[in-house]
This record gives sequence, structure tokens and C-alpha cells, in this order.
Amino acid sequence: MACSSAGFDLTPIDAGKRAEMARGLSAEVRHVLFEHGTEPPFCGGLLHEKGDGTFVCVLCSLPLFRSTAKFESGTGWPSFRESYAPDHLREIRDASHGMIRTEIRCARCDSHLGHVFPDGPAPTGLRYCLNSAALRFERAA
Repeated sequence: MACSSAGFDLTPIDAGKRAEMARGLSAEVRHVLFEHGTEPPFCGGLLHEKGDGTFVCVLCSLPLFRSTAKFESGTGWPSFRESYAPDHLREIRDASHGMIRTEIRCARCDSHLGHVFPDGPAPTGLRYCLNSAALRFERAA
């Protein structure tokens, strides 16, 4: 088992298990996760979530962002200044749509989550811009 810096299993999920896990997901969620889709701005169900808890990958439940790292970016998508743990995300150069961006994917199941930009608040200066469809919010107990 490959453990993350935060103690979570990062063993990659094979294609068969991934397909099985995705069986109950909506077409919109599958489009975002597997086809690198983007939900329309200001439409995501987690945009205004302000509770105390953790945002996890909707497919494999790996913790991705703490609610304390969420901020209002005005972009129309949930935004975070730092990840739960750096090794819970994979960064990939994305040259689609006539621009260079950094795509972020779940480190365990390889699902597309969104992008990270260097225009966020201190102290990191990063803005992780996420699709609500790629996340599930788990309230703190």
C-alpha cells in the first residue's frame, strides 16, 4: 500500500474498479471526472458550502481540501488556497483551449477535478479551482 503524507492509501485504482465505482454517478459527474469536463460557473452545488468539514473526491473519497482553505474567488467555482495534502493531487500540464494551465487530478483514482492557478491569496498564492461535481462535502463530526 502506498501511503500519503497524511496517512491515506494512494494505491492507484485500476480501470475495472474505477468503472465499477462510477456506475451510480450521473452523466454530468462522469463527464467532469473522466472527460475533463467543466460545469458552468455559479451552478455547482458546493460553491456556497461554508460548513466545517472536508471536501473529498466524489469517486474514491480521498480527502482533497479542508473547509478552512476555501475562499470566495468570485470565479463561480469552489476555490481553495491549499490542498489537504500535497500528494493527494496530481498536476498535469493542460494546453487545451488555446492556453497553458495546470490540471489537477485525484492522486488515487486519477479523476479530473479542475485546475490550479497562481493568482490565489496568501500564504500560498494558489487558487485551486474545482468542479463541485468532482467533490463531496463531509461535515466535521
